[in-house]
Amino acid sequence: MNQIDLRGGFAGSPARFPDGHPSVKSGKIGVLLVNLGTPDGTSYWPMRRYLKEFLSDKRVIEWPKAIWWPILNGIVLSVRPQKSGKAYEEIWNHELNESPLRTITRNQSDKLASALRDRSGKIVVDWAMRYGNPSIRSKMDALRGEGCERILVIPLYPQYAAATTATVNDKVFETLMDMRWQPAIRTAPPYHDDPVYIEALAHSVRASLAKLDFEPEFVIASFHGIPQSYFRKGDPYHCHCQKTARLLRQKLKLPDEKLLLTFQSRFGPEEWLQPYTDKTIERLAREGVKSIAVLTPGFSADCLETLEEIAGEGKEIFHEHGGKNFAFLPSLNDSEEGMSVIEAIARRELSGWL
Repeated sequence: MNQIDLRGGFAGSPARFPDGHPSVKSGKIGVLLVNLGTPDGTSYWPMRRYLKEFLSDKRVIEWPKAIWWPILNGIVLSVRPQKSGKAYEEIWNHELNESPLRTITRNQSDKLASALRDRSGKIVVDWAMRYGNPSIRSKMDALRGEGCERILVIPLYPQYAAATTATVNDKVFETLMDMRWQPAIRTAPPYHDDPVYIEALAHSVRASLAKLDFEPEFVIASFHGIPQSYFRKGDPYHCHCQKTARLLRQKLKLPDEKLLLTFQSRFGPEEWLQPYTDKTIERLAREGVKSIAVLTPGFSADCLETLEEIAGEGKEIFHEHGGKNFAFLPSLNDSEEGMSVIEAIARRELSGWL
């Protein structure tokens, strides 16, 4: 028996609307890639807007508002925009006048769209930033406007943290609250131990190491940190990072002591997950280690924290304390290996919709 669909026709048949019915697009499936965020420029006001949105998120800074907001709006937003702007300027894509994160995420979206393209034209792929532009809300509205009745959201964070994956999901569902006709939503889970991801990391590391004219004495896997207090409250991020590092170490067949796990990008007075990346790099150099390589497995695209903090500051720290050979190994980005991960996640999570 034929089923009546919501467009006034039968399932699988062209929609038949009554006279005067508003034009409605339907029948599409959206895929939305989401990364952390980026300022629109490196000057004071674009940086301030970006930092205010980012640092006002209660999942990023869990302090009570009564304590944090005077600090944020008084000290932090008066000083940090200039400092962060200078750091961004060092890695800025001046040709496109945007951050590398925006460039790479757009490329990932374009390549995924090509990989998922089929004759039906049902799939619409787009990308957004949790903080800054393009916003999740604007892209959710755009996908719905394109007729996407189902949307898969893929947070581009291999390891789950409340301050990353959860806040993306928060914004997605917050957007749904203002929609009269809501699409069905799926959110992709973290993929810290996905075999496709581990294999892609291992392949990328091997290829990068093969290009070096020295052999690293140690390889450091540096992950973005979170405060210890978040971990104690039940955030699984630390465990996810440990498992990624263990599986990568096994895939590369490295001794436990040769691939080190560290945490970077701490902020504020709290104790964060340890060991710290910068302190580890300094310690190794002081102990006489001359050659190291650093990779950042938790980042799906190179950004300020990888290009400026690790490739820039990390290298300086190593050389200043006696180190000689320092290599930064790029993130998966929109490479063939990186796209194999994103495509595998998308196809798996779209199962049953296609």
